[in-house]
Amino acid sequence: MNHQDDITLKPSVIFSFIKVLPLLALALTFLFLAWKLSPYFIVFGIAVTGFAWYRILFLRNFEYLIGKEYIKISRGIFFKRIDQVEMYRVKDYIVTQSFILQIFRLMDVTLKSTDPENPVIWLRGIPLSDIIETIRERVQEARKINKIVELN
Repeated sequence: MNHQDDITLKPSVIFSFIKVLPLLALALTFLFLAWKLSPYFIVFGIAVTGFAWYRILFLRNFEYLIGKEYIKISRGIFFKRIDQVEMYRVKDYIVTQSFILQIFRLMDVTLKSTDPENPVIWLRGIPLSDIIETIRERVQEARKINKIVELN
């Protein structure tokens, strides 16, 4: 049911690896301890590595669909959750780039909305682009179509 104007975004693979880097370092530490102290530490190393792979898959299964009238966020591996926020509910846009995200030309986008279920929407680890301008234009268009007037 994708329309031609819909934009689909996913977190970058590099972003996923950056997020699990501490877990991978912990797994390597357990492997080193298994080599130096006791082979039983291998069990902990394998468990942490398994959790790191699960986390990578979980982060890679996020999907952000930006349509003309809504933003749909899909996430989950075994249990899917799909949140949908009407475009006219978006109030504010924040782009965040840490030093590491700047190196890899990625960004985190935070959208604040008036939706009671989803007051804050995070689009994390997406490629650097002008998506904020696209969202802003679509919000203005949705407000005009639905005759929404913002009062402060």
